[in-house]
Amino acid sequence: MVKREETIAFFVEKAKEDFALVEKNLAGVITEIKNSNAKKLNYIEEFDAADVLRQVAELKKAKYKGKLFGVPVTVKDAICVKGIESKAGSKILKGYKPLFDANVIERARAEGAIILAKTTQDEFGFGTFATHTEKVPKNPFDNERSCGGSSGGGAGFTAFTKNFHVAIGESTGGSIACPASFCGSVGITPTYGLVSRYGLIDYANSLDKIGTIGKNAEDAALLLEVIAGYDARDSTSLQNGFKKEDAPIKRLAVIKDFFDGCDDEVKKVVQKKINELKKFYEVEEVSLPLNVKYALAAYYIIATCEASTNLAKLSGLRYGAQGEVEGKHFDAYFSEIRSKEFSDEAKRRIILGTFARMSGYRDAYYLKAMRVRTKLINEFNNAFKQYDLLLNPTMPVVAPKFSEIEKLTPLQNFAMDLCTVPANLAGLPHISVNVGFGEESKMPVGLMAIAPHLQEKRLYSFAKVME
Repeated sequence: MVKREETIAFFVEKAKEDFALVEKNLAGVITEIKNSNAKKLNYIEEFDAADVLRQVAELKKAKYKGKLFGVPVTVKDAICVKGIESKAGSKILKGYKPLFDANVIERARAEGAIILAKTTQDEFGFGTFATHTEKVPKNPFDNERSCGGSSGGGAGFTAFTKNFHVAIGESTGGSIACPASFCGSVGITPTYGLVSRYGLIDYANSLDKIGTIGKNAEDAALLLEVIAGYDARDSTSLQNGFKKEDAPIKRLAVIKDFFDGCDDEVKKVVQKKINELKKFYEVEEVSLPLNVKYALAAYYIIATCEASTNLAKLSGLRYGAQGEVEGKHFDAYFSEIRSKEFSDEAKRRIILGTFARMSGYRDAYYLKAMRVRTKLINEFNNAFKQYDLLLNPTMPVVAPKFSEIEKLTPLQNFAMDLCTVPANLAGLPHISVNVGFGEESKMPVGLMAIAPHLQEKRLYSFAKVME
């Protein structure tokens, strides 16, 4: 059980009375950043000590002491922070320093948060293991293993730090839930549109969701409460907000199809926790045959199509990396920069997406995938007519070793997203909570709970029971 004294809300309550607690906690976090960098754990992408000290000085004078007063917040590299290099884990955006804050950063600052640093991620979110980046983050439980992707740096540092801290992540197909599971943290991915995407460097517009990663459900939910809400600058933004309140839950269902596809070590840990849940809820099994059969294919067609469109604006002229322009035709210059600065994984997804949305193929692939997506959402909605929450292991495996990841083919990499992609494709809110450690690997195992649209309160209530 999480003690109240271990939560950020308790820290903020005390810090409002004694600012020295803010300075002491921050000093501890900065020391941990230096230690993690010295050990080459690679959680932190960009850290500006002078900017952090400026924020602390402003907080000290502030009259309003908000919900995150003095709390250090790390931010996934794909989210823009004014004046701080924001390159979404890529080489092509190196040197890009936004002239504005993303909406979530504005909201966090308004409640007294200290924007601490940018965290490592897969390039543009393209990956499951945070290995598609120059500095690969290492799992704090075993440095030879992955932190998970693409929000690997945020989850890794959350598990690594002993001080009060919370992370802003982003998910397209599971990029919050996966690293939360591999690192034993709590990751909340909200309903699509609940949190503004203004200031997010896009991967796939119809799938991207900004969420939170914390040591416990209280911390992750508090940050979500702060960053959720309507923003006129995002056309997909919803009028709804989120409040950290309980909601009634009676019936749960384990998604049998996803459970069957997991390693025995993961099954054993998750099944033990499900047996314990039967003391609190009615727990049954449910099958989602369409999602298990078609979700991955539909997701990767839609995601790569949208990614190839989004990345077209990166031509080496306006943002980031640039080359010698004189004497070159635009097409030649454009191709040269993109060939040099994009990774193999980015090129793979650009080529797949461009092919699937070409004239003559768009109906056969992209539009068909969108129609399939609607059927998958309907299958979820039918299940929610009977059950309050749906459960499955967050990931089919514990955090794999880097030596194991190197042997995987691109298709095997994509298949690792089996359990996380369906909820993300449907835009449904979900939470990953640690439920124990594998007997053999000694690595964390996550359980994912999925709620109907805009029912984040159910996730919060469930996670508190889990903890």
